[in-house]
Amino acid sequence: MATVESESEVDHAGRAREILGFSRWWQVVAAAVMMGLISPYQYVWSSIEGPLATSLGVQDAAIGLVFTVFVVFQAGSQFPVGWWRDRHGPRAITLLAGVLAGGGYLGLAYATEVWQLYLLYALGAVGVGIVYTVAVNTALKWFPDRRGLTTGLGTMAFAAGSALFVPYVRANATPSGYPDVLRNMGLLIGVGILVGAVVLRDPPSGWTDRTVEDVGTDDAGSNDGTTDDPTEDRATSEDATSDGGATIGRRQYTSTEMLRTWQFWVMYAMFVAASGAGLMLTAKVVSFAENLGLAAGIATVSATVLPLSSGAGRLVVGHVSDRVDRERAMAASLLLCGLGLFAVVEFARADSRVGFVVAVVVATFFWSPQYSLFPSMVGDYYGRRHSSANYAALYSAKMWGGVFGGAVAGWLVTATDWTTTFLLGGALALVAAVGALLLRPPDDA
Repeated sequence: MATVESESEVDHAGRAREILGFSRWWQVVAAAVMMGLISPYQYVWSSIEGPLATSLGVQDAAIGLVFTVFVVFQAGSQFPVGWWRDRHGPRAITLLAGVLAGGGYLGLAYATEVWQLYLLYALGAVGVGIVYTVAVNTALKWFPDRRGLTTGLGTMAFAAGSALFVPYVRANATPSGYPDVLRNMGLLIGVGILVGAVVLRDPPSGWTDRTVEDVGTDDAGSNDGTTDDPTEDRATSEDATSDGGATIGRRQYTSTEMLRTWQFWVMYAMFVAASGAGLMLTAKVVSFAENLGLAAGIATVSATVLPLSSGAGRLVVGHVSDRVDRERAMAASLLLCGLGLFAVVEFARADSRVGFVVAVVVATFFWSPQYSLFPSMVGDYYGRRHSSANYAALYSAKMWGGVFGGAVAGWLVTATDWTTTFLLGGALALVAAVGALLLRPPDDA
């Protein structure tokens, strides 16, 4: 048996190539493509909400909770999905995601009742949750040396991919044109995910601390799953060294053990606050611009640049966090997000169209990295053996952020006004930034 190596000495790329037969980057490419395909569920909703309401003959308020339902089902599905994936691999569950996510959009093209809209979007949201969990943790499992960059690539695709759909959707977002749009998107989503599922595979246990020959002897045949013993909570030396300035411990926490650490609950509160602020901007930016009297073209531009900015932020800040202290990178990013939201309000008040778009770009660029920084932090603090389930537990905080960004924000607009609601969102981002400064690895990590 070969001597165990420290992670800094491991040739991750070489070992992965021996296991897969091709570069590990193809795993990230497949995950990123699938993430881009599911992105319309979150980022295109504001553009199809009006035509759907008109077609169904109802007021916008009747379907105003669809976005909240999406967030709840997308985030809530991830813990059971993560638990399954850590034990059985990504392939079967991803095939199911293709049916759900593709079928959801196909079904919307034929919906005739409001309840059908809610049901189809909820089922599609579960498919989105599956793809999201699988994609993010594919990066964590194959790239322990580049967590921030590779999770940034996957989550960037989830945001930026929708920019390819927004102009097409808005150009055809009429009661007569949107059914064809939804059918075409549903077919593309479903087929793309089914193809991606064939490529995905998890690494065998211990692949970073043994020779390829040892891994082949002990773990051969693990084609789409992992043979890790789920009860084994102590690592060998898979996570033994530094990554991105954060101390990576030897201990591989189960979800139950993770829930006993105070760091998890600080991150959970941060996730609620940050996602609430960002999802409010995502869901309400078009309505905000229109209600403050900005031109319709500005609303369209804002809806288009928002996912592009979101994708760029996840990649850039995620990559930077691999080279600096990850906690400080998170604090700085959330601080600038909050300031950007304040600027969105001020430029809208001043009727500055260029300033408004720039502020939307800044706020989104620095909000979105939470989706690459938090999974990287979970890997840093709690190891990667149970990373799918562990990050899914944290990601469930997005449900509460979605409640704020959708239902609560809508109520606040009615009870107060648009500017007060957006200023509150900026304040939530600042609170999350303070939380990041409190974080440090668990003492026994």
